[in-house]
Amino acid sequence: MNKFCILTFMLTLTVPISLQAANFNDPTWPCIQRKVPRLSIGQMWSGKILEDPVEIDAETQQLARAISVRRTPIEDAQILIGKYAAGLEADKQTKLALLFKAAFEQIDRERSEIVSGIARYAGKQTGLANRIDTLQQQIAVLESKEDKSDDDFDKMEELQDVVAWDARIYKERAQSLTFVCETPVILEKRAFALARAIMESAE
Repeated sequence: MNKFCILTFMLTLTVPISLQAANFNDPTWPCIQRKVPRLSIGQMWSGKILEDPVEIDAETQQLARAISVRRTPIEDAQILIGKYAAGLEADKQTKLALLFKAAFEQIDRERSEIVSGIARYAGKQTGLANRIDTLQQQIAVLESKEDKSDDDFDKMEELQDVVAWDARIYKERAQSLTFVCETPVILEKRAFALARAIMESAE
């Protein structure tokens, strides 16, 4: 089996799978998970939702940042929420609602940026796949020639090297994309966990 045949076989395994992994509302979306650009606070928070712009004090904002970032274990976030809730007296329900609102907005903003980044990433993958396909067609034309010149053989080898390199890049990107596609789900789960912890602290 020559180099071209090997590359063709490898690409049939890698290119279509990731490009067609998900086809819900956006056929260009590469993840198995459904594309959800923005989260809904109403699906997570069963208490009063403060729709109107409300000024949030610095302490609450700081805590919201601390519990929303992924580097803070959810167990530590629960402890921080519990301490904050224990120190509240007046307007406890409102302040806890503001805490979740601030944390939710930060998580949703980060998650939305990641979703947009995945979409751009998928576009680059599609462009690379199209480039590989075009190069393969050029190689096939050269291989079909009965009387190949030295220049033809040199060109075939050059194109095969380019395809091999592009295929490697494509495969590595596809593998990393599997992890990246999990990130929006991880952030959504974190928002649900924070909502639950904050609502429990209000009891």
